[in-house]
Amino acid sequence: MRNSFSQRFIPFLLAAGVLSGCASTSSNGEAVLNQDNWPICTAIGAVAGGGLGAIESSTGAAIGAGLGAVVGSLICYTLDGDQDADGVHDRRDTCPETPAGSKVFPNGCPVKVYPDKVPAEVVAPPQDEVIVLSDLGGVMFATGSAELSGDSKDLLADIANRLNGQPMIGAKVVGYTDSVGSEASNKLLSERRARSVSDFLVSQGVPADKLTQEGLGESNPVGDNETAEGRAANRRVEISVDR
Repeated sequence: MRNSFSQRFIPFLLAAGVLSGCASTSSNGEAVLNQDNWPICTAIGAVAGGGLGAIESSTGAAIGAGLGAVVGSLICYTLDGDQDADGVHDRRDTCPETPAGSKVFPNGCPVKVYPDKVPAEVVAPPQDEVIVLSDLGGVMFATGSAELSGDSKDLLADIANRLNGQPMIGAKVVGYTDSVGSEASNKLLSERRARSVSDFLVSQGVPADKLTQEGLGESNPVGDNETAEGRAANRRVEISVDR
């Protein structure tokens, strides 16, 4: 009776040994397919299976050992954990500290995510422009003279940098006068003033072959020639820039 009880109780002890042995076996994440744990689980399963089979016969012991090895391996597989919660069991996880929810490769290492390419900024093409210079705006000529003042040269130096700072097809420098004096003399004076401005721009690095000059005298007034302010506005130079 006692022997019969022992034979019946032994299978439960062996089964408990399989479960406790496999459950206590953990992976460090370095071995592929948990190679550190498989031999232990397989051995425990084989011993337990063999013991269970031996209750019936020696042949049953051999069959039980084989089945126990398989079952032990499956239990080891089932009990393997996923400490970093990335969906890859620790036995396969070669990157064990991946943040939870990260997209990972089958080995548990995170998939690199590259930022979307930022579209290149669209640069607007340079626009044509007309730069108007007058006595009120800066370019100062002595009465009846085409000689530039010091203030005029400082202003035109800035204009030259502006012209050189962007692609330029060409620029036309046009001179004007007020209505004081004869029309013929004003035409000649406006031409000299246009030439004076053009020559200074060339001295500041603006290509001479991109500049043309014209004098239109007292035509196209922008102010009232009956007032001092209007006449000052009409004594002007305009630079039409073709970009």
